[in-house]
Amino acid sequence: MATLALRDITKSFGATHVLHGVSLDVAEGEMIVIVGASGCGKSTLLRIVAGLETETSGAVVIGGQDVTGLEPADRDVAMVFQNYALYPHMSVFGNMAYGLKIRGLPKPEIERRVGEAARLLGIEALLERRPRQLSGGQRQRVAMGRAIVREPKLFLFDEPLSNLDAKLRVQMRAEIRRLQKRLGVTSLFVTHDQVEAMTLGDRLVVMHQGHAAQIATPMEIWAKPADTYVAGFIGSPAMNFIPATLGHGGHVATLAGGLALPMPGRMGTDGQGVTIGIRPEHLRPGMGGLEAVVELVEPLGSEAVLHARLADGSPLTARLPGILHGEGRLGLVLPLESLHIFDAASGRRLESAG
Repeated sequence: MATLALRDITKSFGATHVLHGVSLDVAEGEMIVIVGASGCGKSTLLRIVAGLETETSGAVVIGGQDVTGLEPADRDVAMVFQNYALYPHMSVFGNMAYGLKIRGLPKPEIERRVGEAARLLGIEALLERRPRQLSGGQRQRVAMGRAIVREPKLFLFDEPLSNLDAKLRVQMRAEIRRLQKRLGVTSLFVTHDQVEAMTLGDRLVVMHQGHAAQIATPMEIWAKPADTYVAGFIGSPAMNFIPATLGHGGHVATLAGGLALPMPGRMGTDGQGVTIGIRPEHLRPGMGGLEAVVELVEPLGSEAVLHARLADGSPLTARLPGILHGEGRLGLVLPLESLHIFDAASGRRLESAG
């Protein structure tokens, strides 16, 4: 096990700036998930840690050693790729053993490590097969086994579940988490899937346009998103955002339709524009709140997702318990304790000033 520290990492490709001063401290045995939309810089950051990409500035420190200038082979990290990267002409055993042979380990040690990893992953019966004879899930296990046998300081996962079907993704997600906890290896896991991020990570790094928008535990990010980007990215269906204006000394927010919501304290100054965030699962049917026109109902069995519009045309999504049918007008109550208040100009979360 080892710690990992990223110090003000920047990366530019010519005039295009991809990473803007990302810093991160990872404890021994911690699983960090880097999540964000396509093009946000998450895979580039992972490749910099691996040594496959050179940072423009900043430092990478693994286990207290500055490895910024070291080649990938000298960093003692193992990477699991999205496309598995298996040698098609080699058996499963050959793929798992190849890196150890290159390092000159004795044959008995190689056989011991491959055997232990195969038992751990449940692929002992596959050791003589070629990759083309394996399913996607089996190939992913082989790729993980190849990383495990190296006994590295750091595991790096670059969207390893993207090519799997939905059911297998859930299974492999749980398997990766169990293995990581059992082995206790410090790990970075890159994904664009926020469900993967929430279920896998001890902490999340939510990336946005090359910046670390928020670094916190999954539940901290869900409960107190730092800005509207994080709030809209984490959670399914996505958080609703409703424009409002502060008044009464910053203690009341008035929506476009005239609904006045008391704030938990002074949130700003009179006339200041704010964005009210409310998660779809926190809306409740009832009078005295918002009036929406339901355009579509998605039944999910024990609950339903409603897609509606407010009087000003703004979209609104509600996730309500029970079975609902048809379209039409519906009153929705916003529980005050479930509201998130953001500054309209900056998008940053606002906290009560008393």
